[in-house]
Amino acid sequence: MDSSRPPLPPFTLDTATQKVRMAEDGWNSRDPARVALAYTPLSQWRNRAEFLEGRSAIIAFLTRKWKRELDYRLIKELWAFTDNRIAVRFAYEWHDDSGNWYRSYGNENWEFDAHGLMQRRLACINDAPISAADRKFHWTPGRRPDDHPGLSDLGL
Repeated sequence: MDSSRPPLPPFTLDTATQKVRMAEDGWNSRDPARVALAYTPLSQWRNRAEFLEGRSAIIAFLTRKWKRELDYRLIKELWAFTDNRIAVRFAYEWHDDSGNWYRSYGNENWEFDAHGLMQRRLACINDAPISAADRKFHWTPGRRPDDHPGLSDLGL
């Protein structure tokens, strides 16, 4: 069995908020193997129209994603929570290999096991082309600085 990944359910406002930030930090690392450790070995995903199961599929998916979505920067925000479930909204900015910029908006529903590992992730995402001048996510690649505005602060 994998070790636990606190905070554990049932979630409170504080622990759900912490879990969301930990997920954001992991994804901003752009390290597929690191990110996959937050999920159960048989985690089930729906990402847009793609259905995945298991950590190896998650790693393969994220590897493809971050080869295509360059200079990726993500912000997640808690939307709602209960017991072992958390709903988030998010936006991320990236560009393709031709230099075209996008802001991708979405919502995720997460379900956790008793050990704090995500066993189900359902994501709906839409991409909106933006100009480089319209970018709002300006920080060195990696973890978003604590003083960088969140989605609500940015009007997103």
